[in-house]
Amino acid sequence: MGKRRTAARALVGVVGAVTAGGALAADALVPETARQHLGNPRWPGHAKFHDAQYIVMSMLLGGITLRLVTTRRGDPDRNLLAAAAISSTPWLGMYGAAAFPGTELVDEEFDTPKVLGLDPNLFAGTMCLAALGAAVGLSRSAR
Repeated sequence: MGKRRTAARALVGVVGAVTAGGALAADALVPETARQHLGNPRWPGHAKFHDAQYIVMSMLLGGITLRLVTTRRGDPDRNLLAAAAISSTPWLGMYGAAAFPGTELVDEEFDTPKVLGLDPNLFAGTMCLAALGAAVGLSRSAR
């Protein structure tokens, strides 16, 4: 396997790992950000349910991504494209969720600093999507 394909698989694998563990870490484990999510006493149980659903969904999608980029079965190029598409799902979902009426990227009670002018969620999503795009580009250029 060439260097570009290996780099592409590594990029998708990193995003898969971030996808698998990022929501769990941010929403439940890291105290500073968990207090804004599952640890927020102001959130009703139904909001916490949907956050937990997002965590589990992200873990599943990240796990499938990692499996696809590490398996020797099937066509490696198709596996990479499928893995990139699967791993992009929760990150693209953030943009879609932000478009729904009444949604907010951050609860108003928290002073969440921007990262390069973006909400931290959208910054992380943008970086992951950029990495996936770069990986697909690398993979295609290796053909």
